[in-house]
Amino acid sequence: MNRNVLYALAAAALFGASTPFAKRLTGDLPPVMLAGLLYLGSGLGLAMARLIRDRRFKPSGLSRAEWPWLLGAVFFGGVLGPLALMFGLVSTPGASASLLLNLEAVLTAVIAWVVFKENADRRIVLGMVAIVAGGIALAWQPGADAVAGFAGPVLVGIACLCWAIDNNLTRKISASDALFIASAKGLIAGTVNTLLAFSLGVALPNLQTLLSTMGVGLAGYGISLVLFVLALRGLGTARTGAYFSTAPFMGAAVALFVFSETSTPAFWAAASLMGLGVWLHLTEQHGHEHVHEAMAHEHLHSHDAHHQHNHEFEWRGAGQHSHLHQHQHPVIRHSHPHYPDIHHRHSH
Repeated sequence: MNRNVLYALAAAALFGASTPFAKRLTGDLPPVMLAGLLYLGSGLGLAMARLIRDRRFKPSGLSRAEWPWLLGAVFFGGVLGPLALMFGLVSTPGASASLLLNLEAVLTAVIAWVVFKENADRRIVLGMVAIVAGGIALAWQPGADAVAGFAGPVLVGIACLCWAIDNNLTRKISASDALFIASAKGLIAGTVNTLLAFSLGVALPNLQTLLSTMGVGLAGYGISLVLFVLALRGLGTARTGAYFSTAPFMGAAVALFVFSETSTPAFWAAASLMGLGVWLHLTEQHGHEHVHEAMAHEHLHSHDAHHQHNHEFEWRGAGQHSHLHQHQHPVIRHSHPHYPDIHHRHSH
């Protein structure tokens, strides 16, 4: 299996499993404080990992033009998204919320296709339709009070929209250091939400709840995001979102089998529709004749057909390495199966 696919699936598993755990914490913490501590746990843990990895403080490597993309991703994905999800979880069962999070993949693909002109063929569209139908089936509660029945799912849907915007903005900087991107998002978003909670008179929880919450954030929001950025680099936004849409199934499994939540016929109908949509996404293939122009960027690479360049340092020519490089090959025109990764962001 493609390594980038494994990154996306691992990111989905960690994030999906974190949702029912976050649902359990909503009884102990107000939503704003919960969102802040989840991201602070992510940011602090990843910042420490980056310091250990580099053995020193290392600059971000982002250019001036890339910072607005990162800050926009932090605002939508790190501040607004978690707030909407935490408020939504207060009145939405964990299993249902986990399946509703499949809408993130649909919205991610739509934005990537319509706004950023990323390719999305008929199979991707059909998969999105199935996932949307599953979300509608899951949110529909006949006989329930309109506000009580839909307020929670709507807030979870708003969180999905925020994260879809975040995913597309993060794609613009996905060739940069994934640890820095994820740690910066966690630190900034966590600080903003925690300070907002303090301003509303919310106090910090006891030490056990504090550490538990930050631990969930490190795994479900931090490590998951690092893997997601790596997948974005190799798969593009819509495809990464499609693989990531397996996350709710992991969350639903945890909610049902670990926390013994009850299920309904609507839940299983939604699961079937969403499962069909995910299968259509995962089995999609894409290949055609395309052209590679010269470009300059920095990421881990080997000297394959897309990386023919000289070095200003001694290089033995084997294995992978990372440095700022200018693709010095002549214009390449060829055909092979590919994703819209950082080397295949061309028009169709």
